[in-house]
Amino acid sequence: MKLELNDRVALVTGASRGIGLAIAATLVAEGAKVALAARGADALDAARAAVGGSASVHVADVTDPVAAKALVASVGKQWGRLDVLICNVGSGASVPPGQETAAEWSRVIDLNLFAATNMVEAARPLMAGGSGDRAIVCISSIAGMAALGAPVTYYGAKAALNATVRGLARPLALEGIRINAVAPGNILSPDGTWARKIAENRPAVDDMLQREVALRRLGTPEEIADVVAFLASPRAAFITGSVVVADGGQLRS
Repeated sequence: MKLELNDRVALVTGASRGIGLAIAATLVAEGAKVALAARGADALDAARAAVGGSASVHVADVTDPVAAKALVASVGKQWGRLDVLICNVGSGASVPPGQETAAEWSRVIDLNLFAATNMVEAARPLMAGGSGDRAIVCISSIAGMAALGAPVTYYGAKAALNATVRGLARPLALEGIRINAVAPGNILSPDGTWARKIAENRPAVDDMLQREVALRRLGTPEEIADVVAFLASPRAAFITGSVVVADGGQLRS
């Protein structure tokens, strides 16, 4: 299937590693002009070398709304428009259940909710005016949909992100913008949580997969990137306000 992303301008936040890097590489492979954003300059330079194409890099902490607006302005100045926004900043690292503090709630929500809402607010004026061919995709988690052993703060932040995506679908549609989310399950990346858990106790990971995941394996960043690229493309023109699960069958209805 041709995704019709050739020459589309895309901005990917959290693009220096893991799912974000895989998304950027997939969009470049589909012919998009991709701007990579993250907090670390060195990691971004390595990411640009990895994805190739006409990718540009932008150092920004998008938990700061001022920085988010400056990032979008920079992309707009470079390319003149923005067709696709991928909101990928997030982290599931937090305190054990029952140890949450106001400061920890604020930190986790900044990363997993406000990093996305800041970008949507910043990008909206530049993206508005399309005919449904402009797309925003937020990376959520199945932790926003069920209690699976993750930190409580992460549950709350991702559930809020899912609700935000659903709530924004109608007002953004009036501006010609679609918005969806992808909720990954357990994803194995070289420097991620599951790589560490496998190194520490591979039998425990294998046992969890056998018990909890229908496909009995971990997912890959590239598999999530394929879903994201589809949702970002004109081939998904009738999809908005959805949270698409990609978890190997872990969730149970």
